[in-house]
Amino acid sequence: MSNTKEKLFPEFPSVSTEKWMEKIVADLKGADFEKKLVWKTNEGFNVKPFYREEDIESLKIADSLPGEFPYVRGTKKDNDWFVRQDIAVTDFAEANKKALDILNKGVTSLGFKIPSEEISKENISILLEGILPEHIELNFTTCNMQSVKLIQILVDYFKAKNYDLTKIQGSINVDFVGIILRKGHVKEEWIQIMTDAIAAASELRAFKVLAVNAYLFNNAGSYIAQELGYALAWGNELLSRLVEAGVNPTDAAKKIKFNFGISSNYFMEIAKFRAARWLWAEIVKAYEPTCNNDCKNEGPDKECRCAGKMNIFAQTSTFNQTVFDAHVNLLRTQTEAMSASIAGVNSLLVTPFDESFQTPDEFSERIARNQQLLLKEECHFDKVADVSGGSYYIETLTDSIAKEAWKIFLEAEEKGFYESVKAGEIQKAVNASAEKCFKALAQRREILLGTNQFPNFTETATSKIEEQSTNNHCHCGLDPQSPANTINLLNTKRLSGEFEALRLTTEKSGKEVKAFMLTIGHLAMRLARSQFSSNFLACAGYKVIDNLGFETVAQGVEAARKAKADIIVLCSSDDEYATFAPEAHQLIGDKEILIVAGAPASMEELKAQGITNFINVRSNVLETLQGLNAKLGIK
Repeated sequence: MSNTKEKLFPEFPSVSTEKWMEKIVADLKGADFEKKLVWKTNEGFNVKPFYREEDIESLKIADSLPGEFPYVRGTKKDNDWFVRQDIAVTDFAEANKKALDILNKGVTSLGFKIPSEEISKENISILLEGILPEHIELNFTTCNMQSVKLIQILVDYFKAKNYDLTKIQGSINVDFVGIILRKGHVKEEWIQIMTDAIAAASELRAFKVLAVNAYLFNNAGSYIAQELGYALAWGNELLSRLVEAGVNPTDAAKKIKFNFGISSNYFMEIAKFRAARWLWAEIVKAYEPTCNNDCKNEGPDKECRCAGKMNIFAQTSTFNQTVFDAHVNLLRTQTEAMSASIAGVNSLLVTPFDESFQTPDEFSERIARNQQLLLKEECHFDKVADVSGGSYYIETLTDSIAKEAWKIFLEAEEKGFYESVKAGEIQKAVNASAEKCFKALAQRREILLGTNQFPNFTETATSKIEEQSTNNHCHCGLDPQSPANTINLLNTKRLSGEFEALRLTTEKSGKEVKAFMLTIGHLAMRLARSQFSSNFLACAGYKVIDNLGFETVAQGVEAARKAKADIIVLCSSDDEYATFAPEAHQLIGDKEILIVAGAPASMEELKAQGITNFINVRSNVLETLQGLNAKLGIK
């Protein structure tokens, strides 16, 4: 192995951090370094514009290797992962046919969603006919109350087929916390059911039966550290309750699977998964698990370190998916898939780009599969474990996210995670983060391409939106006497939801709203402001009529009326607005809506003259457009 401390290019003198800072400050020409170049994250810490070796010198995690405790760099020495695709089972023979087909097209992990009333030996035999479970990953989701029955059927089926039970990998999605988060349904017998599930799956050593569905937080709009902190608290709740119930901590830990979401925050997501493995390994270590099954991976205190290996299934986010300009979803899911695969997850699901508005079709499912296959076959992401290891930036991010997530974990533990979920406190905290995201989107402090910035001007979407089914065949319902209907539920709105509702309202009204750009005066300013205003107003589905410029305001107003405009946007320079805006207001009156593009110094004076509509970079885009729709009588 090469010396990691070897100095490259010794003929060049080293440059100190102080020298770099001197150069940066000089180039800023008086601008504030903190305000201009330091990123203040939602997670509670700041990110510097550059990092150096001294930033990671004190980080012990930077010295570990892939496959070594505490597993920051991965739980294994390679970076191969399972390519997963889910199948909603309505017909078992058809589901089997589809599974065999996609296995031949690159899928290595199957996720079956099975109606609880359809679980039987016969149906499972039909579903798994011709599938070799020793060579792929099998995952099942059904009603929690039927999970033990399903596990027993699977074990009997595998034995009847003479499969090696120790080689079968996969999971059953037993989750009594997620059902509270999403529906408010409380089942207090969950510990006994989980204990029974562990016992039923005892011979399936590599099979997980307990789920920490942290992706629910991600899809509800949580921040990254929040998702991780609550995931750790959730996992620890399972461990502590099961140990209290008499389950060996090693057996309990080895049956837990963490299902995370992936946001589009590329580097932060890489760091999140690295931090997740690290913190979970430390949590499990505290339970002093002992090695079984002749495991040789022991720590200095004879604790079983294999028990601390976090098994991670990651799926791309649905929170940031959009209905309009839906093919941009491909860009989002691709960067998300890159983050997860670089970070070394065990299995990965790419959400089809059209899932936000219809049942994914064969085309979108094929594209979703191929997004992962490209990362393997053309980008070779599976060939090197933890390529981000040693990066000053990633290592520092990993440490920072771990610290913030740990604070959230400790707070949740102090209050009691499960009790906080039942009280709706966890949901409330996540929903508060989502509201901040909605507000940031409305004010364009966060950009969602095609939604609140650079929309497709001519696109319509009503015809492609498919009504979503709400039947999930789950019997984990409320006891009629339960007060659970008062529990706060996780947010289910997507980030783009309110913008899409606005645009669909315009579309369904049947009214073609025309926004006319009255460009006049200073050439650069009028063009810049007409471009800004066009993008702004097109977010509501208005037809934008742009222009190169007019000699006089009167000419512009006349042209707007010939075009039958509903809205006239005055685009000029701040200095010229003092003259042009009053003139436009006098000519337009109440016949059309006049908007001034910008925030001129004379704004208050113009408002005093009755000019009340201004759009600029500080505008709340959503509220402004909703107000315009109201004025236009569009409801």
